[in-house]
Amino acid sequence: MPPATPAADNTRAALTMVASMAFFAVEDLFLKRSAEALPPGQVLALTGATGACVFWALAAGQRQPILSMEALRGMPLARTLSEAVAAVLYILALALAPLTMTSALLQASPLVVVAGAALFLGETVGWRRWASILVGFAGVLVILKPWGAGFDPTGLLTVTCVLVLAVRDLTTRVMPVRIGTFQVATWAYLGLVPAGVALMAGMGQGFVPPTPGQWAGLGGALVSGLFGYYAVVAAMRLGEVSVVAPFRYTRLVFAMAIAVVFLGERPAGTTLLGAGIVVGSGLYAFARARKRASPVA
Repeated sequence: MPPATPAADNTRAALTMVASMAFFAVEDLFLKRSAEALPPGQVLALTGATGACVFWALAAGQRQPILSMEALRGMPLARTLSEAVAAVLYILALALAPLTMTSALLQASPLVVVAGAALFLGETVGWRRWASILVGFAGVLVILKPWGAGFDPTGLLTVTCVLVLAVRDLTTRVMPVRIGTFQVATWAYLGLVPAGVALMAGMGQGFVPPTPGQWAGLGGALVSGLFGYYAVVAAMRLGEVSVVAPFRYTRLVFAMAIAVVFLGERPAGTTLLGAGIVVGSGLYAFARARKRASPVA
């Protein structure tokens, strides 16, 4: 069988990214409900501990070492730390802000990743894509409405989370190929445990025994999150960052539908407008990336 072409790799990576976004949208629903009923740090720590056990077992099956000094230095350590910080910010955003706004702001992530890939990974990004990034950031401002009485400061949690997630994705791309996906996922989930405990301590909250229904919700978040997490790591390592990242926008479609149907939310007009600007900018950036990658006739 001939080796896969870069185009084939990008196609598989894009489909994997779409699947991961569907899983993450479902996870958000479970996490939001859990974080509203239980201390957010507790939800984070329990999810991290259980997820780490699952991925550790999978890594052991493929003889990928977890207790390794490699996890405590360089890009693996930077990725684990950025994952933990982003998780703290995001669980707080889910607990405090409407899911529609949080999901809309999260759509700026691909634009930040593209900018980071140009600045730090040497990927070629022309002036048109830089312009689309700036337009996308304007869309973020439309969602936040910092100039009016409708400004919700909890949205800044997601904005900061987006910046930290870009660090996570870029470090994922440049990690040595010898490090297995299950290793990466296990280290990331392990990092959520101390992050969750620190969040509980910082908020002055203690452990609250979950009810059977809350345990079920945590289980739903775990299962959907595990599938989504593995898929996004695989997608970012398989394809080019500037090609694969825009497919994160599909998460908005899934998340909006879930928020309306299951949470009864009605997104504000500015949220929809801003999300449209951000998504449109990202899709234009994606189209420019594809055009540059196409062979000249």
